[in-house]
Amino acid sequence: MDQPIVAALIRNKTGKEAARKLRKENKLPAVLYGPKIEPVSLTVEMNELEKILKHGSIESTLINLKITSGGGEKIYSTIIKDLTVDPIKDTIIHADFYEISMDKEITVDLSIHLEGTPAGAANGGVLQQITREISISCLPDKLIESITVDVSKLEIGDALHIEDIDLPEGVNTNEEDGLTIAVVAAPTVQEEEAEEELEGAEETTTEEAPEKEAQ
Repeated sequence: MDQPIVAALIRNKTGKEAARKLRKENKLPAVLYGPKIEPVSLTVEMNELEKILKHGSIESTLINLKITSGGGEKIYSTIIKDLTVDPIKDTIIHADFYEISMDKEITVDLSIHLEGTPAGAANGGVLQQITREISISCLPDKLIESITVDVSKLEIGDALHIEDIDLPEGVNTNEEDGLTIAVVAAPTVQEEEAEEELEGAEETTTEEAPEKEAQ
Protein backbone atom coordinates (compact mmCIF):
# COMPACT_ATOMS: atom_id res chain seq x y z
CA MET A 1 0.00 0.00 0.00
CA ASP A 2 1.15 3.59 -0.69
CA GLN A 3 2.81 5.30 2.21
CA PRO A 4 2.04 8.99 2.67
CA ILE A 5 4.85 11.28 3.72
CA VAL A 6 4.66 13.58 6.75
CA ALA A 7 7.34 16.20 7.21
CA ALA A 8 8.65 16.72 10.75
CA LEU A 9 11.13 18.94 12.54
CA ILE A 10 13.13 18.23 15.67
CA ARG A 11 11.41 19.95 18.61
CA ASN A 12 13.84 21.45 21.12
CA LYS A 13 11.32 23.20 23.36
CA THR A 14 8.98 21.02 25.39
CA GLY A 15 6.32 21.67 28.02
CA LYS A 16 2.71 22.89 28.00
CA GLU A 17 3.44 26.47 26.97
CA ALA A 18 5.61 25.43 24.03
CA ALA A 19 3.01 22.86 22.92
CA ARG A 20 0.20 25.41 23.20
CA LYS A 21 2.15 27.88 21.04
CA LEU A 22 2.73 25.22 18.37
CA ARG A 23 -0.96 24.33 18.20
CA LYS A 24 -1.85 28.01 17.69
CA GLU A 25 0.41 27.88 14.62
CA ASN A 26 -1.49 24.79 13.41
CA LYS A 27 1.46 22.58 14.24
CA LEU A 28 1.30 19.42 16.33
CA PRO A 29 3.69 18.26 19.07
CA ALA A 30 4.71 14.65 18.45
CA VAL A 31 7.22 12.01 19.45
CA LEU A 32 8.95 9.21 17.54
CA TYR A 33 10.09 6.06 19.33
CA GLY A 34 10.68 2.37 18.68
CA PRO A 35 12.79 -0.66 19.61
CA LYS A 36 15.88 0.73 17.88
CA ILE A 37 15.51 4.44 18.47
CA GLU A 38 15.51 6.71 21.48
CA PRO A 39 12.41 8.92 21.80
CA VAL A 40 12.66 12.06 19.67
CA SER A 41 10.44 15.12 20.22
CA LEU A 42 9.02 16.44 16.94
CA THR A 43 6.78 19.01 15.35
CA VAL A 44 4.52 18.05 12.43
CA GLU A 45 2.04 19.99 10.32
CA MET A 46 -1.48 19.47 11.66
CA ASN A 47 -3.08 19.70 8.20
CA GLU A 48 -0.83 16.98 6.75
CA LEU A 49 -1.71 14.51 9.48
CA GLU A 50 -5.45 15.25 9.47
CA LYS A 51 -5.58 14.74 5.71
CA ILE A 52 -4.04 11.26 6.08
CA LEU A 53 -6.33 10.25 8.94
CA LYS A 54 -9.43 11.13 6.93
CA HIS A 55 -8.64 8.26 4.56
CA GLY A 56 -7.51 5.56 6.99
CA SER A 57 -7.61 4.32 10.54
CA ILE A 58 -4.94 5.26 13.05
CA GLU A 59 -2.86 2.11 13.60
CA SER A 60 -3.39 0.60 10.15
CA THR A 61 -1.89 3.49 8.18
CA LEU A 62 1.81 3.36 7.31
CA ILE A 63 3.48 6.76 7.28
CA ASN A 64 6.90 7.79 6.03
CA LEU A 65 8.04 10.31 8.60
CA LYS A 66 10.61 12.65 7.03
CA ILE A 67 12.58 14.31 9.82
CA THR A 68 14.68 17.38 9.07
CA SER A 69 17.39 18.40 11.51
CA GLY A 70 20.79 20.06 11.50
CA GLY A 71 22.24 16.82 10.18
CA GLY A 72 19.97 16.72 7.14
CA GLU A 73 16.89 14.61 6.37
CA LYS A 74 16.04 11.04 7.32
CA ILE A 75 12.91 9.01 6.57
CA TYR A 76 11.44 6.54 9.04
CA SER A 77 8.73 3.97 8.32
CA THR A 78 6.16 4.42 11.08
CA ILE A 79 2.65 3.84 12.27
CA ILE A 80 0.70 6.09 14.62
CA LYS A 81 0.69 4.34 17.96
CA ASP A 82 -1.44 6.85 19.82
CA LEU A 83 -3.27 10.15 19.39
CA THR A 84 -4.15 12.42 22.29
CA VAL A 85 -7.41 14.27 21.69
CA ASP A 86 -8.77 17.30 23.53
CA PRO A 87 -12.00 16.00 25.17
CA ILE A 88 -13.71 19.39 24.88
CA LYS A 89 -12.62 20.66 21.46
CA ASP A 90 -12.28 17.15 19.96
CA THR A 91 -9.01 18.13 18.29
CA ILE A 92 -5.70 16.28 18.17
CA ILE A 93 -3.17 17.71 20.61
CA HIS A 94 -0.34 15.14 20.40
CA ALA A 95 0.76 12.21 18.22
CA ASP A 96 2.97 9.19 18.96
CA PHE A 97 4.80 7.70 15.96
CA TYR A 98 6.27 4.20 16.26
CA GLU A 99 9.15 3.14 14.02
CA ILE A 100 8.70 -0.23 12.28
CA SER A 101 10.90 -2.52 10.19
CA MET A 102 9.47 -3.45 6.80
CA ASP A 103 10.80 -7.00 7.16
CA LYS A 104 9.24 -7.68 10.58
CA GLU A 105 5.60 -8.40 11.37
CA ILE A 106 3.56 -5.83 13.24
CA THR A 107 0.41 -6.35 15.30
CA VAL A 108 -2.47 -3.87 15.05
CA ASP A 109 -6.21 -3.69 15.71
CA LEU A 110 -8.46 -3.48 12.66
CA SER A 111 -12.04 -2.28 12.50
CA ILE A 112 -14.71 -4.65 11.18
CA HIS A 113 -17.44 -3.22 8.96
CA LEU A 114 -20.62 -5.18 8.20
CA GLU A 115 -21.98 -4.94 4.66
CA GLY A 116 -25.43 -5.84 3.35
CA THR A 117 -28.84 -6.57 4.86
CA PRO A 118 -29.27 -10.03 6.46
CA ALA A 119 -31.77 -12.35 4.77
CA GLY A 120 -33.34 -12.87 8.20
CA ALA A 121 -34.25 -9.17 8.40
CA ALA A 122 -37.22 -9.89 6.10
CA ASN A 123 -38.73 -11.94 8.93
CA GLY A 124 -37.99 -9.41 11.65
CA GLY A 125 -34.46 -10.55 12.51
CA VAL A 126 -32.16 -7.96 14.08
CA LEU A 127 -28.47 -7.74 13.13
CA GLN A 128 -26.22 -7.31 16.16
CA GLN A 129 -22.49 -6.65 15.82
CA ILE A 130 -20.72 -8.30 18.75
CA THR A 131 -17.09 -7.58 17.84
CA ARG A 132 -16.02 -4.33 16.20
CA GLU A 133 -12.22 -4.78 16.18
CA ILE A 134 -9.85 -7.72 15.88
CA SER A 135 -6.10 -8.03 16.35
CA ILE A 136 -4.07 -9.05 13.28
CA SER A 137 -0.39 -9.59 12.48
CA CYS A 138 1.36 -9.14 9.13
CA LEU A 139 4.34 -7.59 7.41
CA PRO A 140 3.91 -3.83 7.00
CA ASP A 141 3.45 -4.03 3.22
CA LYS A 142 0.50 -6.44 3.72
CA LEU A 143 -1.31 -4.13 6.11
CA ILE A 144 -4.94 -3.35 5.30
CA GLU A 145 -7.01 -0.45 6.64
CA SER A 146 -10.09 -2.41 7.73
CA ILE A 147 -12.12 -5.58 7.17
CA THR A 148 -15.50 -5.59 5.40
CA VAL A 149 -17.75 -8.62 5.88
CA ASP A 150 -20.89 -9.47 3.88
CA VAL A 151 -23.78 -10.46 6.16
CA SER A 152 -26.50 -10.67 3.52
CA LYS A 153 -26.82 -14.48 3.75
CA LEU A 154 -27.40 -14.61 7.51
CA GLU A 155 -30.81 -15.91 8.60
CA ILE A 156 -32.42 -15.54 12.03
CA GLY A 157 -30.28 -17.44 14.54
CA ASP A 158 -27.19 -17.41 12.29
CA ALA A 159 -23.86 -16.15 13.64
CA LEU A 160 -20.70 -15.00 11.92
CA HIS A 161 -17.44 -16.09 13.58
CA ILE A 162 -13.84 -15.09 13.07
CA GLU A 163 -13.07 -18.27 11.14
CA ASP A 164 -15.74 -17.32 8.59
CA ILE A 165 -13.75 -14.26 7.51
CA ASP A 166 -11.38 -14.62 4.57
CA LEU A 167 -8.35 -12.50 5.37
CA PRO A 168 -5.91 -11.44 2.62
CA GLU A 169 -2.82 -13.55 2.06
CA GLY A 170 -0.14 -12.79 4.62
CA VAL A 171 -2.59 -11.39 7.18
CA ASN A 172 -3.25 -13.54 10.24
CA THR A 173 -5.62 -12.98 13.12
CA ASN A 174 -4.61 -13.33 16.76
CA GLU A 175 -8.16 -14.03 17.94
CA GLU A 176 -9.75 -17.36 18.91
CA ASP A 177 -11.59 -19.13 16.07
CA GLY A 178 -14.85 -19.14 18.00
CA LEU A 179 -14.95 -15.36 18.44
CA THR A 180 -18.40 -14.11 17.39
CA ILE A 181 -18.44 -11.13 15.03
CA ALA A 182 -22.18 -10.73 14.46
CA VAL A 183 -25.50 -12.50 14.96
CA VAL A 184 -29.02 -12.13 13.60
CA ALA A 185 -31.28 -12.26 16.63
CA ALA A 186 -34.97 -13.13 16.69
CA PRO A 187 -37.27 -10.11 17.22
CA THR A 188 -38.60 -11.43 20.56
CA VAL A 189 -36.49 -9.03 22.62
CA GLN A 190 -37.89 -6.02 20.81
CA GLU A 191 -41.45 -7.38 21.10
CA GLU A 192 -41.03 -7.89 24.86
CA GLU A 193 -39.75 -4.34 25.26
CA ALA A 194 -42.74 -3.01 23.31
CA GLU A 195 -45.13 -5.00 25.50
CA GLU A 196 -43.46 -3.68 28.67
CA GLU A 197 -43.80 -0.11 27.39
CA LEU A 198 -47.49 -0.71 26.60
CA GLU A 199 -48.12 -2.19 30.05
CA GLY A 200 -46.36 0.75 31.66
CA ALA A 201 -48.52 3.20 29.72
CA GLU A 202 -51.69 1.37 30.77
CA GLU A 203 -50.65 1.44 34.44
CA THR A 204 -50.01 5.18 34.25
CA THR A 205 -53.43 5.78 32.71
CA THR A 206 -55.13 3.72 35.45
CA GLU A 207 -53.33 5.64 38.21
CA GLU A 208 -54.30 9.00 36.74
CA ALA A 209 -58.00 8.11 36.18
CA PRO A 210 -59.26 8.67 39.80
CA GLU A 211 -57.65 12.12 39.88
CA LYS A 212 -59.52 13.14 36.74
CA GLU A 213 -62.84 11.86 38.18
CA ALA A 214 -62.26 13.78 41.39
CA GLN A 215 -61.91 17.00 39.37
